Amino acid sequence: MNRVHDDVVTELQKLLTLIETERKEEYHYFFNHLAKLPIQHKVKEGYTWYPVFIKETGYGIGDYPYIQVEQKVPDNTHQFSGGKQVKVYNTADEREFLVGSVYYVDGKVMKIMFITDDLPDWVDNSKIAVDVMYDDKTFKEMEKAVKTVLGAKNCRLAELANLCYGVEKPQTVKIQDGYFSNADLNESQNEAVNAIINTQDLCLVHGPPGTGKTTTLVAAISEMAKRGEQILVCTPSNASADHIAIEMGLKGIKVVRVGNVARVSNDLLKVTIEGLLETHNRQKELADYKWRALEYRRMASRYKRNFGHEERKQRDLLYKEARALSSEARMLEDYMIDDILRMSDVVVTTLVGTANKSLEGRTFKTVIIDEAAQALEPASWIPICRAEKVIMAGDPFQLPPTVKSMEATKGGLTFTLMERCMKTQPDTAHLLNVQYRMNELIMDFPNEKFYEGKLVAHPTVASRKLIYSDIADSPVEFIDTAGCGFEEMQDTESMSLYNEGEARIILEHLRQFEHHINEERPPRIAIITPYRQQVRFLEDQVMLKDPVWKNVKVNTVDAFQGQERDIVYISLVRSNNNGDIGFLKDYRRMNVAMTRAKKKLIIIGDSATLSNDKFYEGFLEFAEKKCLYRSAWEYMSES
Repeated sequence: MNRVHDDVVTELQKLLTLIETERKEEYHYFFNHLAKLPIQHKVKEGYTWYPVFIKETGYGIGDYPYIQVEQKVPDNTHQFSGGKQVKVYNTADEREFLVGSVYYVDGKVMKIMFITDDLPDWVDNSKIAVDVMYDDKTFKEMEKAVKTVLGAKNCRLAELANLCYGVEKPQTVKIQDGYFSNADLNESQNEAVNAIINTQDLCLVHGPPGTGKTTTLVAAISEMAKRGEQILVCTPSNASADHIAIEMGLKGIKVVRVGNVARVSNDLLKVTIEGLLETHNRQKELADYKWRALEYRRMASRYKRNFGHEERKQRDLLYKEARALSSEARMLEDYMIDDILRMSDVVVTTLVGTANKSLEGRTFKTVIIDEAAQALEPASWIPICRAEKVIMAGDPFQLPPTVKSMEATKGGLTFTLMERCMKTQPDTAHLLNVQYRMNELIMDFPNEKFYEGKLVAHPTVASRKLIYSDIADSPVEFIDTAGCGFEEMQDTESMSLYNEGEARIILEHLRQFEHHINEERPPRIAIITPYRQQVRFLEDQVMLKDPVWKNVKVNTVDAFQGQERDIVYISLVRSNNNGDIGFLKDYRRMNVAMTRAKKKLIIIGDSATLSNDKFYEGFLEFAEKKCLYRSAWEYMSES
């Protein structure tokens, strides 16, 4: 077929409508809610950093300026991340502002890049604030990609669209150049690598928690690079793009990380465009242009605001010369970046980062979308527009992509392209079935509910447990709060829920590990809850009052995707007479939460409320059958 099938056209047109629905939701939230809030409220909601001070200023890629700001009062729950558009402004006069993009956020420090020649004088002001801005770039790129697919004719893109929607069948995978086998990989991983290498069209790698999805992808990428392929690897987020870029770099693969980075470390820096420019053979020439431009700017900056006509004229001439040198630097730098990309084995970026100017006009034999089950379908089409064949890896039984609009959610915007392909082309899916993370008892319930019992625990982890002799260490416990009067409560400002009683029970249970927290290699502990207000309550009311727990990580389910801990507590919060469990019904979030634990999992909840739902009723039956049940009264009597 030389064009996109009519049925596919209909579905893609629906996608365009859903993109617009979600865009409007974000627009209205920003301009009807956030824009009207006083600065103190925006700070509390995590959309503003204030007060901040300028740690550093300078000139980065393209000889464009940047600033590095630091929060005076750190807030770990903020909404800033690499790639987001921000407004930097003078709170004394909000007419003085700059728009830039976040290069990285590292704790309480953020680096912001600007597309302008020079920073204005007011940036030195002590009353600087930074706001997250409404940014519809992602929506524009998604819309552009879907329209490109709709208009595809007599090309590979039209074929890929029909394949993904099941209108056409993929070519039979034939092993070429012998069967790939790596002794460090298990059978299912080796099979997935062979499928990735040899498919001509589409391959799906289904990687449940702890099954070595990244290891499998890196092995396949390494083999394809040896065969002379250049590969584009994309992920939905900067953090996951950074992770896989580092893993490939450690394996000696020539990788280039394009776009914003979520964190800066030596391992990551050496594979970024910035890091690779430093080792390019024309770096000295580029540095000379930049140094001379900087010297002219320094000379210009010596002139104060109040000066005469001749001084102003001289200052303008100095800035003009600086801009001319910066322009020369940009042209040379563009050449160097093109050279770096051309010589690389793998280019790594986010889905939207594929639209980066440096990748303009480039196509790739293989496009790999990692964490594809967290990627909006229209965002997945952005890199596929550059592909000959497509590999998607992820787990559709973990967190779905974030969608703010209920209308768009009901319309199917959270249904990912990977999920679609698993339904339309099931034979292209390869399950990684050996997990290397958790005790098999921790694995058992998620395995039964999500993976049809197909997962097995590797012998090295199947029996892993806590080693403390003073603790009754069944790998899984359910602590039942039914009948204890621990009713859920709602915060009047955030409208989020919390449960004070569950927080107290967690603290009492944590005391079992009190003697081990300060050991040379203490257990890594997490407290996970679906509700933001429970996170805040635990941090503010419980953890801070007992400094022994300062190294215990507390956060929402979303924040823990991709992480693991020795001990994991899950506080379910919901306890009411109506049996209402709210968004605990998103069972994929529970799958993520449960599968973070390596050696011990403790779930705290009200069985009377939970038993009204079949999924949680199943867990309660599992806990009873395996003798994992304990009552919260045990800890109340001890307190």
